[in-house]
Amino acid sequence: MWERLLRVVATAFCFAVFGLGGLLILCFVFPALRLFYADAQASRQRARHVVHKTFQWFVRLMTGCGVISYEVRQAERLARHGLLIVANHPSLIDVVLLIALTERPNCVVKASLRDNVFTRGPVRSAGFVANTDGPQLVADCVASVRSGDNLIIFPEGTRSLEHNGAPNPLKRGAANIALRGGLPLTPVVITVSEPMLGKGQGWYDAPRKRPHFILSVEDDISMTRYRAALAPDGDTPDAGDPPAVASMARTLSAELGAFFAEKIKRQRAPKGQGDAG
Repeated sequence: MWERLLRVVATAFCFAVFGLGGLLILCFVFPALRLFYADAQASRQRARHVVHKTFQWFVRLMTGCGVISYEVRQAERLARHGLLIVANHPSLIDVVLLIALTERPNCVVKASLRDNVFTRGPVRSAGFVANTDGPQLVADCVASVRSGDNLIIFPEGTRSLEHNGAPNPLKRGAANIALRGGLPLTPVVITVSEPMLGKGQGWYDAPRKRPHFILSVEDDISMTRYRAALAPDGDTPDAGDPPAVASMARTLSAELGAFFAEKIKRQRAPKGQGDAG
């Protein structure tokens, strides 16, 4: 009981630090970056570096306070540039962990975060991509990855509804970006031992035990087979929105969803049972 109460207090402290820190960075750090870096692209890259380092510090604060623990498997696979990272989304902490672990991070975020007082600073200054509809979203994402950014996408579009269960049906945005840009996907499978900051779960609803996050960076998924099926004559299948591309995006999203469901199941299986069958 006391351990859980202390974790609630520690979580409240971390949230307060996050909110206050976000306001201070919004008011002082990002304006200074715009002042010293006249070039908009250079200013965005420095802002992303600030967000990356700030989130690293915040993750250390959460682990130091006993709010969470975590481990990263195959972390060296994130030590590259130009990645299209796709991850399942069991907790609000996922994006913080991934941005902390990834250099030159970019992220597809909800458009509403541009107006939130605590998040609009990093979202706008870092030039994170808003999930508005239209072909411009795909073009912006492809351009970001090709420039060397590491773009993070949660294909579920929202946090998972069921703790420890399969991910929600995946939206086709990530598949469209990968197919049209010919970009391999870098899947990150996230599991958490206790429900924390899931869909509809408040910060004060502390779990019984300290949640342990496992982030497993899987092998890249190449688009060669999918693009070859779309354009067997060697044409580039990235112009317009033909039904064939939409159909292939549905197929890829379904396969990616099954991939995540199987990996989550294996990752959560007791030791010795993950490879059964």
